Amino acid sequence: MGSLDQLYQQVILDHYREKHGFGMREPGTGTRTAQSHQLNPLCGDEVTVRVALGRTGADDVVQDVSWVGDGCSISLASTSTLHDLVVGETTSEAGALVGAFRAMVRARGAAEPDEELLGDAAAFVGVGRHANRVKCAMLGWTAFEDALKRAVVDGQLSPGGSTVSDDEETA
Repeated sequence: MGSLDQLYQQVILDHYREKHGFGMREPGTGTRTAQSHQLNPLCGDEVTVRVALGRTGADDVVQDVSWVGDGCSISLASTSTLHDLVVGETTSEAGALVGAFRAMVRARGAAEPDEELLGDAAAFVGVGRHANRVKCAMLGWTAFEDALKRAVVDGQLSPGGSTVSDDEETA
């Protein structure tokens, strides 16, 4: 294993041990919220992601991403890196990050990751060489993407409390 692969493996293990954004939090007052539950039927990994959107000027901004899940180190660490990347971004910026991550992991290891754009999520570049692990890496990102769409389209304004939709879908 090369030194870069070892570094990437260490990043994944660090995020697996200390999961950023883990634990469902109540949305702040005045945020629009939605959540999505995704299940990987191939291995049983599952994750629920809650998105809270606020408004900055004319843009919707990801105020918070909280999540819970059970699964392998790849699926949970990947969701942790997602949290770090999208909180504070506009919805369009967050969508672009999801697209960049998806393209990287689906490139079967042939793409050079944009570490400046993807940060720690670039550590998952090698996952694409193992087709059965791509769904693991994408699980939290798929849940986030679904919850983000729901929050933008029909998310409920939170007076300080409740969250809206929760579906069980296949990643």
